Amino acid sequence: MSTAELRSESSVLELVHAVKSFGPVIALADGNIQLRAGEIHALVGENGAGKSTLIKVLSGVYQPDSGELRLAGENVAFRTPADSKAAGISVIYQEPTLFPDLSVAENIFIGRQPRRRGRLIDRAAMRAGAAALFSTLGVPIDPDRPAEGLSIADQQIIEIAKAISLDARVLIMDEPTAALSGVEVERLFGVARSLRERGAAILFISHRFNEVFGLSDRITVMRDGAFIATHETADTTVEEIVRQMVGRD
Repeated sequence: MSTAELRSESSVLELVHAVKSFGPVIALADGNIQLRAGEIHALVGENGAGKSTLIKVLSGVYQPDSGELRLAGENVAFRTPADSKAAGISVIYQEPTLFPDLSVAENIFIGRQPRRRGRLIDRAAMRAGAAALFSTLGVPIDPDRPAEGLSIADQQIIEIAKAISLDARVLIMDEPTAALSGVEVERLFGVARSLRERGAAILFISHRFNEVFGLSDRITVMRDGAFIATHETADTTVEEIVRQMVGRD
């Protein structure tokens, strides 16, 4: 199935008119986003626009006070982050938290290590599985090396490999390039594009317009906790996006 065909299908994950308040503070006044298979969807807005709250609703950290969350067209309720992960949604943060004393492979398969007879961990199978994931992503990382000392960029790739191993359908990349060099950003973008071609839905959050316009297929703008608009990236401009973000020229 081609990327164009994948994009023509119904959404994988959709949030509709979501509201989330904390006492008198309305953090999300009207959260709307639609993520499609085989698409990189950028989410932009100034600090305080509601992006983080929207992400936490999608990932099960927060439960909306009202509105609908739909997975493959069906209404769902994520009570915990574990519910969201079980539904195939993974969040890649700008600074992942791996276990430094464990190997790369152990971090990927922690809590679900392959077993041999006698319930012993099958370390060879775990290494082979990790190597296959990195081969798919086109990134040479040694599965046996300790996680301690890895760059932020490599840690993010390991989190992406873990998400793929969990059959994630949606990857949320929250400001992933903030601590990366130019070369590391290009490598991450190559991985994101390969995931898009495999049919994943990717939500990409960034303040850098060159990245948003260079990577995304569509852009959703938020302001003051509310949805403003969604554009096809090819049909809009930086000036228009900025105008909608701040509410003025």
